[in-house]
Amino acid sequence: MKHSLIAAITKSPLRTSLYHFTRARNLPAMAALDALFAPAVLSPDHAAGARRTTALQIEYAGQPVVLNSHLRITPEAMDPDTTPEEFRLCLDRHVFLWPTWRDCLAMAAMYSRREPGEVFAILKFDASELLTGQFDQIRLSKYDSGSSPRFPHRMSYRKSCGMLLPLTEFMSATGQAIPTKPSEIKEVLVEGQISPLSRYLQTVYCSEPQLVPDSWQPVCQPLTLTAH
Repeated sequence: MKHSLIAAITKSPLRTSLYHFTRARNLPAMAALDALFAPAVLSPDHAAGARRTTALQIEYAGQPVVLNSHLRITPEAMDPDTTPEEFRLCLDRHVFLWPTWRDCLAMAAMYSRREPGEVFAILKFDASELLTGQFDQIRLSKYDSGSSPRFPHRMSYRKSCGMLLPLTEFMSATGQAIPTKPSEIKEVLVEGQISPLSRYLQTVYCSEPQLVPDSWQPVCQPLTLTAH
């Protein structure tokens, strides 16, 4: 079952990789630790459900790391049985990946417009290898889980931890709020951490390639983001 699920998810030539968007300032820590950690691992005190209204720099294992802020999610967007605090607590236990270049690039462009003085990067991973190696930690989302919908009353779903489907249940579980086929997967989340990164990493795209650590320079490529 494991191999058939992964084969189904990566069958499309547009879904053979997974992408992670980050600040270039975080690249040295990722390369030094050969890992990507969820906020709850990096700084439990800042991932306990309270909303981070601004980006926050912390230190982990002697390395500086920047945690992104949380978007404000209105109560109207939430499932009646889930509070925004509970939902943020759930999201902060995961590392976020996008299954398509297009979606990840759109997210990077959005952040670039919001923070024009920041330098960003995208990490590209081998999807099959990562899904295999992290299989029991993987969750799948049909929607952009951390987004802040402008018109929550028009949503066809409500945000809850139940919208994050364990990979082990993919294509067997059913429901409006979960993906039931590969094309419906909007996000791939990994609980806790992704390690070792070097096993899965294919390419590092950065708008200022000189900021990419020396160990990753052989797989570095320039990144162009549209800021308009």
